[in-house]
Amino acid sequence: MLLTSYRLGNLTLPNRVVMAPMTRSRAVDGVPTAETATYYAQRATAGLIVTEGVHPSAVGQAGPAMPGLHTDEQVAAWRVVTDAVHANGGRIFAQLMHGGRIGHVEVAGHQPVGPSAIAADAQVFTPTGMRPAPVPHALTTAEVADQVQAFGDAARRAVEAGFDGVELHGANGYLIQQFLSSSANERTDGYGGSTAGRIRFAVEAVEAAVDAIGADRVGIRLSPGGQIQGIVEDNVPVLYGELLKALPDIAYIHVMATADDEVLMDLRKAWPTAFLFNPGGQIGPEEGTLEQGRRWLANGADLISYGRAYLGNPDLVERFRLGLPLRVTDRETWFGAPNGYVDYPSYQH
Repeated sequence: MLLTSYRLGNLTLPNRVVMAPMTRSRAVDGVPTAETATYYAQRATAGLIVTEGVHPSAVGQAGPAMPGLHTDEQVAAWRVVTDAVHANGGRIFAQLMHGGRIGHVEVAGHQPVGPSAIAADAQVFTPTGMRPAPVPHALTTAEVADQVQAFGDAARRAVEAGFDGVELHGANGYLIQQFLSSSANERTDGYGGSTAGRIRFAVEAVEAAVDAIGADRVGIRLSPGGQIQGIVEDNVPVLYGELLKALPDIAYIHVMATADDEVLMDLRKAWPTAFLFNPGGQIGPEEGTLEQGRRWLANGADLISYGRAYLGNPDLVERFRLGLPLRVTDRETWFGAPNGYVDYPSYQH
């Protein structure tokens, strides 16, 4: 079933294997390079590619050497990437990732922003090494609207750049999840406090993207209950249950295995469109397996995403199809290294 086709919005995917978004830190001044085009084109046999996190505005940049999608130069560079993927028969969504409080003045040239002036209990990447996360500027209510609109503007630019759609990054401790979190959000206006207040930013950001490019081109990634980068969420089943009720019927939700199976299955049952599942769970030593993917398809998932398996195996679909071994990669090459990016060949028989 993993290798059967699936209709996602206005796209027909040849298989249900999705390349999950993974930070690679190889952009130059926020612009993807020719090697970026090669990297994604090599992996175009995936049913769908979701890119690394792309900041929708300058203030949203989370770390050095990460690409953006808010200038004409960035749009033009991404067009080279999407053209290469489409020429190889692939489909590609841009992941819009606003870092929020996960950032640093050394990275973007200004203080990061967040729902409240609370620093993450985490280290952040900077051009001079790891640094404690700084206290962010607490967004005013008017400024929240600007950040919402940034997702809509970036979605529009993504389509201009040739992307088939966008995925909003609502997971892993970045801005959207910061609004959901009781440890990052102590607001007393309409964007905090109650469950309805906490989910409001996520819903409005998705609505802005939908207004810009249409619901069938929009997804969102979620890590319910995931505790990373200082995130704590209260009453996860209720929080995410209410979020799913409030979201428009977009193309998919992309759920990470960060809660127990009962919570995840309830979310599957509650969601009316495609359920994209990442069995690898929270960022850490575990990664998703073929067997886990098959189990979750049997449990009702529609699509399965794989991250690290795609780093060293551009032909992951073919390896799954033929039962071939997977290549393991060196962690030292994941971020910004001169090697370990486009130099992994397909399996040689």
